[in-house]
Amino acid sequence: MKTATALPGFRAPHPPQTLRSLVIESHGGLNLGRVYDYRFEGMHDDSRNKVWAEIAPFIHRRFGSPERVLDAAAGLGEFIANVPALDRWAVDLVDHGLSSIPDVAVRIASFFEADIPDNYFDLVFISNLLEHLATPDEVADFLARARSVLRPGGLVVVMGPNFKYTVKEYFDCADHVLPLTHIAVAEHLHAAQLDVIGTTPKFLPFSFRSRLPTSPTLTRMYIRAPLTWKILGKQFLVAARKN
Repeated sequence: MKTATALPGFRAPHPPQTLRSLVIESHGGLNLGRVYDYRFEGMHDDSRNKVWAEIAPFIHRRFGSPERVLDAAAGLGEFIANVPALDRWAVDLVDHGLSSIPDVAVRIASFFEADIPDNYFDLVFISNLLEHLATPDEVADFLARARSVLRPGGLVVVMGPNFKYTVKEYFDCADHVLPLTHIAVAEHLHAAQLDVIGTTPKFLPFSFRSRLPTSPTLTRMYIRAPLTWKILGKQFLVAARKN
């Protein structure tokens, strides 16, 4: 993916490390390690962390400042490292630095097998994951598991590229499989016995990629200006509650 909407210093998170590790360890199929090396050439962990230090607290405030937060496919941990919740948990198949994040309960396991409590979390965050799953049934299974670990009244928040606004570049990512829109994700959440409470069709750009210096200030200005979302935003943000 060599062309994308650009703002200094931010890109969407790595596609989930769970998928990357599964393919690499199978010694067959798409070599996602090389795909990601190519896609994110020139991007650095400190750049990602600086912009997520602005985005994660914003998302936390937007959904009521929940105390118990789970990142269900945490990858490199940019979100969970920066969300100001009292009780933070992260799940992923491979530990690419998650265990080094202070004050985060880390489970290196499949989301379906991870030792995490049921009926516990105030918020389960799912970012840039569902589009990598193979079928709608896999999406359903993942959301059902997310619902099972939520306390009554807890929220699932899903973020990802909105096919409705990324038709030309969506499949520039070799590992994108399912085309999903904010409407389709809302239907999936409803099917998983969750009540949709908010849908933002356009939130973050599809990809913030630039060789310019990282600008937390620019990121902060962007997320605080919803009118700019309507111009540059190509990722949805959808929330649903467990009742």
